[in-house]
Amino acid sequence: MGFVADMKILYHLLLKPVRGKSHAERMESFYDGQAEAYDDFRKRLLKGREELWQNLPKQPGSIWVDMGGGTGANIENFGEAIDLPAKIYLVDLSNSLLQVANDRFKKRGWSNTETVEADATQYCPPEGYADVVTFSYSLTMIPDWFAAIENAYRMLRPGGTIGVVDFYVSRKFPAEALKRHRWFTRTIWPPWFATDNIYPSTDHLPFLQHHFDQVELFEGSNRPPYVPLIKAPYYWFIGRKPESTPAS
Repeated sequence: MGFVADMKILYHLLLKPVRGKSHAERMESFYDGQAEAYDDFRKRLLKGREELWQNLPKQPGSIWVDMGGGTGANIENFGEAIDLPAKIYLVDLSNSLLQVANDRFKKRGWSNTETVEADATQYCPPEGYADVVTFSYSLTMIPDWFAAIENAYRMLRPGGTIGVVDFYVSRKFPAEALKRHRWFTRTIWPPWFATDNIYPSTDHLPFLQHHFDQVELFEGSNRPPYVPLIKAPYYWFIGRKPESTPAS
């Protein structure tokens, strides 16, 4: 992919109207027409995905659910460990992206992968549980993101792992262990991303830390392609569902 492909992506990101009454219709409206060029541009825009996957547990026979997995590019981050999970479910609402994922899986000959067109706030795998649930730059595109996290919590086995990588902005006064972004950073990025129905939140990390035992957290920033001088903050988080629920 080159400059022309990048301009096509930027048109969809910045200029093309996103239409649809439902979240699924808006997702398809946004991604239809850019699905084939999606991965190359996003590789430069969306940082931290490889690092997240490298640090997630990959156990033989496990059930893995990738929420908002799009084209399935994340699955390539398994590398030689791709055969360890018994099943990998890639869940998304965009049929255009899932078609790219299906082509990828068929080309790679991955027999333990399956795409599912479903809502991340409601989906549960046929097994009735998951060992690992991941959200890779999808949580900011889910209107009821808190319901998606709670759904992941419900389906995870005790001791199961959640992994999230996404854009965010800090609270004005975050917890002491978290980064505090400057006023400009907290102000510029939410409306910039909102034009594409992407909503960096001040509450993702606190909500995740409230529900899960934190295993690892990284907070960084990356300059989007063709955007000079300023960087967008992102994080990746790994958490573990408690083995038991404290008595109320």
